[in-house]
Amino acid sequence: MELPVNSPYAPPKYVMLSGNNDNQGNLRPPPYHRNIPRYHSKKSRGSCLFKCICCCYCCLFLLTALFLGLTFLLYNMYRPKVPSYNVDSFGVHAFELQSDMSLFTEFAVVVKAENPNSYMGFLYGKDSQVNVSYSDSQLCSGKIPSFYQPKKNTTMISIALKGTSPFGSGLQQALLENRHTGKIPLLVRVKAPINVVLGRFPLKGFDVYVNCSLVIDNLSPNKKVEILSAKYDYDFDINWF
Repeated sequence: MELPVNSPYAPPKYVMLSGNNDNQGNLRPPPYHRNIPRYHSKKSRGSCLFKCICCCYCCLFLLTALFLGLTFLLYNMYRPKVPSYNVDSFGVHAFELQSDMSLFTEFAVVVKAENPNSYMGFLYGKDSQVNVSYSDSQLCSGKIPSFYQPKKNTTMISIALKGTSPFGSGLQQALLENRHTGKIPLLVRVKAPINVVLGRFPLKGFDVYVNCSLVIDNLSPNKKVEILSAKYDYDFDINWF
């Protein structure tokens, strides 16, 4: 059953809302919608970190490949060769037993250094060491003079060696036996810091280690010494820093 429009029981067409009128059914407008901040999840942070690590590894790989390629190019262009060293002569200026049973020795060694490179020179530094020992006892020591060796060059290096060492009974007996046989074994150890010079530019340096096992016929002062045999061992240590 439909109610007439003018019926007192018919609902009104419009409803007036008022905050001060409690009889209107407590009707309120919808709440204000705030913008809720968005936070990145842990998954997105992890993916960014993974991308950064991948980029770093790619850059490192490219730099390593570039360095190796440049090294290979320079090697094929200049063909570097290792210098060679030989003891050319050995002289005895003093071999004297002191009153305190110590032994004073003075040797003169000439080393032949050959640089076979066509584009590289070698700059010999000041912090070199040369030691001569007999039967595990060091007799004397000295240094290689600092100098520059150009490309395709052979240089005779004169080294003065002096020293005083204990001369016990065991060393005396061994030396007397070797003198009678005419074969005296000596060990010459050399450490030489060298810088490679390419054109006019000095490059990274390296240390050369040479152990020369000599056998000579005598240790008499101011007498010609003959080198009966010589055996060489070489080693190199690159100075990266």
